[in-house]
Amino acid sequence: MMNRRALFASAVLALSFGLTLPASAQTNWTMASGYPESSFFTQNIRQLIKEIEEKSGGKLKIDLRSNDSLIKLDAVKRAVQSGQVQIGEIRLGVYGNEGAMYNLDNIPGVATTFDQATKLTDAQRPFFDEMFKKNGLRAITYVAWPGQGFYTKEPLKGLADLKGQKLRIYSKQTQIMGEKLGMEALILPFAEVPQAFSTGMIQSLWTSAQTGTDVQVWDYVKHFTYTGTMHNKNAILVNERAFRQLDAATQKVVLEAGEAATKRGWELAKKASEERENVLKSHGMTIAQAPKDILDAIEVAGKGMVQEWLAAATPEEKAVYENYQKSLK
Repeated sequence: MMNRRALFASAVLALSFGLTLPASAQTNWTMASGYPESSFFTQNIRQLIKEIEEKSGGKLKIDLRSNDSLIKLDAVKRAVQSGQVQIGEIRLGVYGNEGAMYNLDNIPGVATTFDQATKLTDAQRPFFDEMFKKNGLRAITYVAWPGQGFYTKEPLKGLADLKGQKLRIYSKQTQIMGEKLGMEALILPFAEVPQAFSTGMIQSLWTSAQTGTDVQVWDYVKHFTYTGTMHNKNAILVNERAFRQLDAATQKVVLEAGEAATKRGWELAKKASEERENVLKSHGMTIAQAPKDILDAIEVAGKGMVQEWLAAATPEEKAVYENYQKSLK
């Protein structure tokens, strides 16, 4: 009797396991990003997630926590590396203190157009991929930001109008640039910009038209002066251990979706400049091109910063810069 009961129990257990197997085969990832739903970066991520979930047949589900709601932007890389989340979007320039390569596309004048930014990314990608691999990470996208400019309360008629202004920037390199222009440059996270304006901590902002609309900058300033200057990048990182736990077919889906998101992201970035400038205008802001003396001063600052970067870079990092320069000829 006991043997029959044991056999019956085993059969029920096996049947139960069989019925629940499809559910257990589903993998759930959590993703962290620092930008709001209105950002083209977040919209691109939403499409990435949709493609992964559909093409994997529901085997991989990704829960996106955007706008710093789970992890602050500057802590995302560590969170992915430690496995706190399986996937996250970072801004490469945030990590400039970890290696010179993170700073290269934050230097004024290094890549002032999308074409140059594409060539710089091509030169940097093998270096970044190897570096991330050593840290248990895998980059599946690299997407450039639109060109940058100054948000100010008064119009910029010349370089003198920048002197002494309290400027919010987002990286060590842009801080150096601001200081070379005679400004008091302060590094602040994206999410703290509105409060910084409200409390008088900052008077002006250096960023793209995209970020200007994300923080509703028209509540604090009325003028956007476009300089171009740089196209720094974001990347989506995946925890390598989590990636390898996926079956081969799902891994392929993730990588292909990443390639599609990279291509789509660059097109979205190109469109974002004009679209977001129109949003700024619709809220009463004026848009202008930077005066020549401001552009000249940024160019001089950038050339000096390149020399400083080369002095601090490793031979491997210097080789990346040299290869990039050759690609421009």
